[in-house]
Amino acid sequence: MISLKELHTFGFDSLAESLIEIVHRDQLVPTFRTLKGQQYYLLGEGSNSVFLEDYLGTIVLNKLTGIQRHQDDAFFYLSVASGESWHDLVKSTLSMGIYGFENLALIPGTVGAAPIQNIGAYGVEIGTFIESVEYFDIDSSSFIVISGDDCKFEYRDSIFKNALFQKAVITQVNFKLPKQNVVEQTYAPLNQLADPSPLDIFNEVVKVRSEKLPDPKKLGNAGSFYKNPIVTIKQFENIQTRYDSVPHFRIDNSNVKIPAAWLIDQLGYKGKSCLGVKCHERQPLVLVNEGNGNGKGLLMLARKIKLDVSQNFSIDLENEVRLVGNNGLVNL
Repeated sequence: MISLKELHTFGFDSLAESLIEIVHRDQLVPTFRTLKGQQYYLLGEGSNSVFLEDYLGTIVLNKLTGIQRHQDDAFFYLSVASGESWHDLVKSTLSMGIYGFENLALIPGTVGAAPIQNIGAYGVEIGTFIESVEYFDIDSSSFIVISGDDCKFEYRDSIFKNALFQKAVITQVNFKLPKQNVVEQTYAPLNQLADPSPLDIFNEVVKVRSEKLPDPKKLGNAGSFYKNPIVTIKQFENIQTRYDSVPHFRIDNSNVKIPAAWLIDQLGYKGKSCLGVKCHERQPLVLVNEGNGNGKGLLMLARKIKLDVSQNFSIDLENEVRLVGNNGLVNL
């Protein structure tokens, strides 16, 4: 058995039957030929997966590295191996004068996880910059390139979480970033910055995230546990009759996004704990492992929050974090 404690940022004492590290794409064909008919789970940095209990299968750990760059008159192009660190990529592009990723600073995880989640923050989603994604198709044992348009990017969603879930191993992400970059500062607190440069945006995002979000190296967590719900105008107006200062962001003429953290905070969950798992006292969107937590406690607390939000606001929260049990994903 292999310990997973250091392989997922929540840090529960869970085990897996075996582990295979993928350091070169040539390993993929023999690896999945060997695993045919067996249970496996694809893992990067483990910042968006929580192993609630022992996993009865093989962990396939992505360690692919390498970055290629080129440019034309209008764009920079980056081809990045999926095992590269996302935040390290943000820092390196910024240092080279390649802009666009700065709003997404300090998001944990690998580059390969970025299109799966369509990671986003402060008004920017990574799908905007993805030209194409290369993946290993497990069924056909072939490498396929899919365009960004065909990735079906939506809010924290993509084809890799749906039709291609557990069928594709992302090997490379190809980005296209305009040289005429426009700074995005729609969301607070970035909208308080006066004529910011991309570096100013980066520094502010790092500062805010560092202040609001606990460091998983010091306190086990997987970042934002729930997605920010998108509700209809009518739903929003019903909530607004009870809470006139409810924070929100209008998506279009029909839908509004409400911070899940605000909903949870209204119900008094900050600092509440269950079997060693706590709702963080500064950021209620983050559930943390106090050091002695376990999967049972996490599920109990997460489900209680989901139920209370549903009963009080008629909103069904969705977990952003993947919850993994003995045999794969567990529903909240």
